[in-house]
Amino acid sequence: MIYRYKGIDAQGSKVNGTIEASTLAEAKSKLKHQKILYSLVKEEKASFFDRFRFKRTYAISPKDLSNLSRELATYIRSGISIVQALRVVQNHYTHNKKLSLFLSEVNTLLDEGKNFYAALNEQKVLKLPEFYKQSIKVSEDGGILDEVLMELADFLKEQEKLRKEIKSAFAYPSFMIAVSLVMIAFMLTFVVPQITSIFTSMHQELPTPTKVVIALADFFKNNYMILLVLLVVFVALFMLLRKRSEKFAYTVDRFLLRVPFFGSLIERSELARFAYMASLLVRSGVPFVQTINLSANILNNRVIKKVFLDASKDVVEGKTLSSSLLKAPYKVDYAFIQTVALGEETSEIEAVLGNISELYFEENRDKTSMLLSLLEPALMLFVGGSIGFIVAAMLLPIFSMSIQ
Repeated sequence: MIYRYKGIDAQGSKVNGTIEASTLAEAKSKLKHQKILYSLVKEEKASFFDRFRFKRTYAISPKDLSNLSRELATYIRSGISIVQALRVVQNHYTHNKKLSLFLSEVNTLLDEGKNFYAALNEQKVLKLPEFYKQSIKVSEDGGILDEVLMELADFLKEQEKLRKEIKSAFAYPSFMIAVSLVMIAFMLTFVVPQITSIFTSMHQELPTPTKVVIALADFFKNNYMILLVLLVVFVALFMLLRKRSEKFAYTVDRFLLRVPFFGSLIERSELARFAYMASLLVRSGVPFVQTINLSANILNNRVIKKVFLDASKDVVEGKTLSSSLLKAPYKVDYAFIQTVALGEETSEIEAVLGNISELYFEENRDKTSMLLSLLEPALMLFVGGSIGFIVAAMLLPIFSMSIQ
């Protein structure tokens, strides 16, 4: 539960904020431990929308986590302890309720004698990625916390940048497709029926294109509500099954990998993410088997994720990752397997994985740019051709009448 408090801190300044505790007594005890003389401590009531949430654990965006990690790394490098760094950083996030509460909870756990990893693991305010916590654990033990925090910040920043690039790249094509579909549906539902009534009163044989357009217009006019409902139900059912049914989600992911061009983009993107994360974890000192598991769990495609998770079981038994990938039911890019094998033979797996991740990211950027350069004129042709066909089909009977 979350409690709101007001009081005076050790410096005599008035303070107020929130603290997480299971009971009111625990909240008061934590405040005393922080040397805060409280005048008010009460449970914070959930807002109207919060009442519909099953958990009070918040998600943190990669951008926020990257900025937070970078700030902590900077302060630690300047000689400040992690406890002091967290307290300084907390002052920068007073406007952000979630992060302020998170930092307050972590500070409280550190004051109780826990290390940074244990504090991150036990706090219940934010849901942190498992690979992030494991990296912190290993780096803290090895005395390279600042280096790993900076690496994590760079990784999260790159992932956010890549996500924004893909989103912005497909914004215009998505807009064009939506506008074209709306225009075609509008013409078939409202414009064409108005012209059709003229042709019907003339009792004239209509050309085939005109008949096709009129049939489509009648279909949309009589069934557009049913089609809209079916579309909404299909999307909702698809999303529900993908979320609840692991078998269905696996089948969809396997189908996506088989789609020409896009399947290759998805596979290389997932392999690049795995390689980048694995390179970072190996550099941080995480055991290789654990590295494979943690890196696999950040992947979105379940087919490729299963390939690496199954491979980690073979690595536990003493086999190499490359040999396990070779015998997997789904064959990932052979160049990736060869690169991993080279890294294992030369004991340079960290550098090799880092290089191949950069290579795949770069190749995907080039392919995406090429796709967009071809997609834009193709969409213009589709929109122009569709509307032109409808207009031509409506004009054909008029030309026939004028000739007769």
